[in-house]
Amino acid sequence: MKEKSHRGIAKRVKVTATGRVFASRVGYQHKRLKKRASQKRAARKGMELVGGERKKIKRLLSA
Repeated sequence: MKEKSHRGIAKRVKVTATGRVFASRVGYQHKRLKKRASQKRAARKGMELVGGERKKIKRLLSA
C-alpha cells in the first residue's frame, strides 16, 4: 500500500525545487505588539531547516 505524506508537516513547511526546506519562525503571531520591529521582520522571512531536522521532514513528506 502506498504511504501518505504527513499532512501536518506539509502545511507548515515548503520544499524548494533544489531540496531546501523552509519553515515559518515560531512566536510571530503571539504578543506581536511588544516585539521589536527587527524581530518581526526576521520572523516574516522564515528560516531554513538544516541537518537532522531537514532529513526528518523530508522523510515525513516522501510519499
